[in-house]
Amino acid sequence: MANQFGVPEISPADVDAKRQAGENFLLVDVREPHELNMANLGDGVILMPLSQLAAQRLEAVPEEVSADKDAEIVVFCHHGARSAQVAAFLRGNGWTNVINMQGGIHMWASTVSSDVGVY
Repeated sequence: MANQFGVPEISPADVDAKRQAGENFLLVDVREPHELNMANLGDGVILMPLSQLAAQRLEAVPEEVSADKDAEIVVFCHHGARSAQVAAFLRGNGWTNVINMQGGIHMWASTVSSDVGVY
């Protein structure tokens, strides 16, 4: 599925398969902290809120993400629009392997596991 920013996408099912297989990639949540109480993917997710990126630009990128601009990074949000924007921002600033999770955590809840929560 395409997004308005033209960044590559991956389905929630494929992200889940990567996690289950123990593949090495960063999973980055760009939602706001208050959204975590409503739905989350558990441990191992890096929080990088879009509002902080908008205010602080590259200074808001966590060390785990800034350490290796060639690392595989999957970004997600509620429905996939904010994360596509962040993926485009990172790609425009030198990250080479950033992918948007199609449909966000909402699609994860409907296709992988409703246990994550819905809002």
